[in-house]
Amino acid sequence: MKGVVLAGGTGSRLSPLTRVTNKHLLPVYDKPMVYYPIQTLVNAGIQEILLVTGGRNAGEFLRLLGNGRDFGLKHINYSYQEGEGGIAEALGLAEHFADGEPVCVVLGDNIIENNIHDAVCNFKKQAGGAKILLKEVQDAGRFGVAEIRADRVISIEESTCMIPPYSKRSAVLSLLAAANSKLRM
Repeated sequence: MKGVVLAGGTGSRLSPLTRVTNKHLLPVYDKPMVYYPIQTLVNAGIQEILLVTGGRNAGEFLRLLGNGRDFGLKHINYSYQEGEGGIAEALGLAEHFADGEPVCVVLGDNIIENNIHDAVCNFKKQAGGAKILLKEVQDAGRFGVAEIRADRVISIEESTCMIPPYSKRSAVLSLLAAANSKLRM
């Protein structure tokens, strides 16, 4: 399984800090924010990772992360997202990287509390489809809201603060890349 970190967006809610850098490069405790989702993927046993970013600070990711040696990786792949196409467009940029294999997608500004290794292993055993890790919160309107029927996610209303990770197969990537503001399974 391959991993994808989506680290785009303008970070407008964090202005003026994001006038000079990408929000994913800002510190959270003692590390840049983007370190947390990369470490989440590595802890899940994922060694092939693509980072999708854009904007005028995209080169700073290469300077910071290099080839991924700090995470025990041999290589990190990078893709540049022009403009503000959102999550669906960023996933479309990851399709060539996935190359028909399943991928685990994590937003670059999400800090996942628990190890997702078991969820990744369970996904690998699935015959197809997707697995979305959700967390119930009191203020769900601030996040993407999943509509669930009979233990199945039937839609996700995208918000400016979605909390994946997602695990997807390439056919699902194609479907989601075609979506705009609403992701349907």
